[in-house]
Amino acid sequence: MSQYVSRLGQRRGRNAQQPRQHLLRLPGQRRPRRVAMFSVHTSPLHQPGTGDAGGMNVYIVELARQLAAQGTEVEIFTRATTGTLAPTVELAPGVLVRHIDAGPYEGLSKEELPAQLCAFTHGVMQVWAGHKPGYYDLVHSHYWLSGHVGWLASERWGVPLVHAMHTMAKVKNAALAQGDAPEPAARVIGETQIVRAADRLIANTSEEAAELERHYEAPTGRTAVVHPGVNLDRFCPADGRAAARARLGLPQDAMIPLFAGRIQPLKAPDVLLRAVALMVDEEPELRSRLVVPVVGGPSGSGLAKPEGLQKLAAKLGIADLVLFRPPVDQEQLADWYRAASVLVMPSYSESFGLVAAEAQACGTPVVAAAVGGLPVVVRDGASGYLVAGHEPAEYARALRRFAADAGLAPRLGGIAAQHAQSFGWGAAAEATADVYTAAIQERRRRLRSPHG
Repeated sequence: MSQYVSRLGQRRGRNAQQPRQHLLRLPGQRRPRRVAMFSVHTSPLHQPGTGDAGGMNVYIVELARQLAAQGTEVEIFTRATTGTLAPTVELAPGVLVRHIDAGPYEGLSKEELPAQLCAFTHGVMQVWAGHKPGYYDLVHSHYWLSGHVGWLASERWGVPLVHAMHTMAKVKNAALAQGDAPEPAARVIGETQIVRAADRLIANTSEEAAELERHYEAPTGRTAVVHPGVNLDRFCPADGRAAARARLGLPQDAMIPLFAGRIQPLKAPDVLLRAVALMVDEEPELRSRLVVPVVGGPSGSGLAKPEGLQKLAAKLGIADLVLFRPPVDQEQLADWYRAASVLVMPSYSESFGLVAAEAQACGTPVVAAAVGGLPVVVRDGASGYLVAGHEPAEYARALRRFAADAGLAPRLGGIAAQHAQSFGWGAAAEATADVYTAAIQERRRRLRSPHG
């Protein structure tokens, strides 16, 4: 199934953030000098947790930084969403963000972006035309919209296409949340075309690789499994739960189940609220101890009812327990993780679950749905608990364990912090660079072959 597997589990601690000095490569193999990354619908400069910005933004930023630190320059092409943006922005040494004009700056939903792909591709080609031949060694596209631009660029430039799906329409449609709209047929067709066209596909987990084969008939051996990483310098236990609660103005003795992420049916924050309502109905004394932060903004289909979660909290009679907070930067997000007793992630679909990995790196256990990559990220019964399905009663049952045993969160949190050490971006970048190298070498072999 998967020809390349990341070596994340073999590298521990902060050293996982550092580039490995001695890479095992065959003679003649080399890393690409410069990669063109495409992220059409969301910019790496956007605040995660707002609009369509989320884990993919973090993924692209951290991967690009680490690739550049290891010797591969990265240029990220994204759609300009305001006229005040500079055409190019240096995100980090060796990482350049290029803003491409494609359609009106504001007011376009993700569903309307396919109509702008021609304009975006034209802008990409204008940039490319200003360089010497061979300027980009490889294209790495993220999400299906970018995949179509990447496909054309790959053919035009004569370089390999590496594609990361991040989410898949067929997988999402098979596990829709109540009230969520199915992904359109155009996306399914588009994803199928990209899977056939890509030289390599990158999957977050072995399960995602299997889904690519099962749902999209991805050719065996073309999918590489590379676990995403965590910035272990930013997301760490630091000075502990008490200090984080003091900084955020939270009570020291509270039981705090945290939701962090985009507020949309797919992420199922309503499941947490319904679970908390069950808990206080059955044990009214818990009301004085519970604080339930929801950190994030409406996104996707959640934009149709931006105040829907607040109204649900009021309807359930727990509005006094729930703290709604807007999306925050990564430094403050780490404090929210540290302050929480437990992170709750009841998603209907997650290709990996970076939020769960980040929380664990901060020493916070996780209660999560047993979907997608979450069983890889969360060690069930050790760094947290996995829940089958999305019944609020099951989540209430898991959360009562933390309410009943004040020592449970610190015990599981210690294991969680250790477990998260295996997810370093440095190792993820090395594994990704290996995928790049293999794709380049294979394309060269095909060109040399008389039957290629």
